[in-house]
Amino acid sequence: MGTIVRALWSYRGFILGSVMREFQSRYRNSVLGAAWLLLNPLAMITVYTVIFSEVMRARLPGVDSAFAYSIYLCAGILTWGLFSDITGRAQNVFTENATLLKKLSFPRLCLPVIVTANALLNFGIIFGLFTAFLVLTGNFPGLPYLALLPVLGVMVAFGLGLGIVLGVLNVFFRDVGYAFGIFLQFWFWLTPIVYSPSILPERLQPLIHLNPMAAVILSCQAILVKGEWPDWSSMLPIAVLAAVLCTFGLHLFRRRAGEIVDEL
Repeated sequence: MGTIVRALWSYRGFILGSVMREFQSRYRNSVLGAAWLLLNPLAMITVYTVIFSEVMRARLPGVDSAFAYSIYLCAGILTWGLFSDITGRAQNVFTENATLLKKLSFPRLCLPVIVTANALLNFGIIFGLFTAFLVLTGNFPGLPYLALLPVLGVMVAFGLGLGIVLGVLNVFFRDVGYAFGIFLQFWFWLTPIVYSPSILPERLQPLIHLNPMAAVILSCQAILVKGEWPDWSSMLPIAVLAAVLCTFGLHLFRRRAGEIVDEL
């Protein structure tokens, strides 16, 4: 592990440069440039606020705020968006960069790190705008907001570990990428993002906790909607799973690193 960290640190310039190049190239040929990164989430927040708060008058049980369901929805969707961005791009990171892997010599794990850094950069900008919305509407959760850092940190580690495993497998079995894309859609609806677990039949409610992403989403929603500290015990399973996936992903990558380039 220490060797990998040192290798990545020695190539930090390459990683940062790649992140900035991808960010700049994404909006290079558009008139508004990076402003689109702000306009998309701003439109989403506005639509959710107007539709659910003003038109549908949607309310969350036990929460008086008119914006509660809109915040609940945004908290879940933005958090899930970060996870799906990391895993979705990491699973294709080696196949999409086949030419780069064949021509240049650098630590191959730089690629998943670059994908994760890009996802975090985009998320940071979008979530910053969402935070401004919370402040302006008087719904900022206060001190529990700091708990988002460890909660999201565990989720990022889980997504990165899963992404590395999928990325390596996808080099040898291309069906993995297609299958995971379909599975991710089902996973979204099996996670309490647009609905509260309390609306489910009682016999199904315990099954929600078998979903590792449910703990992350529910923690973020508890922090942002109710201003409560998360239930740290609920985060333990996904933290353990993240450690296992990261360890297994690194082991799998080390064993197959030489074969990856040949297969590509």
